[in-house]
Amino acid sequence: MHAYTSSRISLPSHSVQPSLPDAFDPAPLQPVSFFPAGAEIYAQGEKAGAFYQVEFGAVRIYRLLADGRRQISAFHLAGETFGFEADSTHHFFAEAINATGVRVFRLAAGADMSRQLLPLALKGLTRAQEHLLVLGRQNAIERVAAFLVDMAERQGGLRQVELPMSRMDIGDYLGLTIETVSRVFTRLKDKGVIRLLNLRSIEIVKQDVLQTMGE
Repeated sequence: MHAYTSSRISLPSHSVQPSLPDAFDPAPLQPVSFFPAGAEIYAQGEKAGAFYQVEFGAVRIYRLLADGRRQISAFHLAGETFGFEADSTHHFFAEAINATGVRVFRLAAGADMSRQLLPLALKGLTRAQEHLLVLGRQNAIERVAAFLVDMAERQGGLRQVELPMSRMDIGDYLGLTIETVSRVFTRLKDKGVIRLLNLRSIEIVKQDVLQTMGE
């Protein structure tokens, strides 16, 4: 997990310029930093002070529990930001799920950040609350259905949903075993709710049924 080591490769800017608060100064870090699959972006306990925006690929945010288990708290897809902290250090690890490009925004010197940070903090709080609601569901099917609905909404509501994360990642995010996640996917497929296109891609066949299962 966080033990991966790799060099960061700066790529030339070629995509749409990100829209973040003016108090962040992207100029010194305009190129995109490339992280291979499994590479650590930052570690728990490291100094914070920047925001990160996913240019392409996907990122998982997690913490290692005392017994060695991993708890994933969030996934971030292209266009989404992460790394916001309430204090000066990171409380979680951030790791590239697959080949991922990340743009870094550092705080502009002497900037008053209160107005700019509030929307990002509230958005992060809302997503954390939604995750807690998913974990509060007793039924594994409900958890997986809610997760798939969320992933679909974050990818523009398309019927075909890309899942860059593994079944183990999904289990660590939903508090389920990898075997349970796999069984639920198979059950949803057998019921005709989803179609498994490949290991990392599904098609939602019955959107209303999946939505109801996840509520």
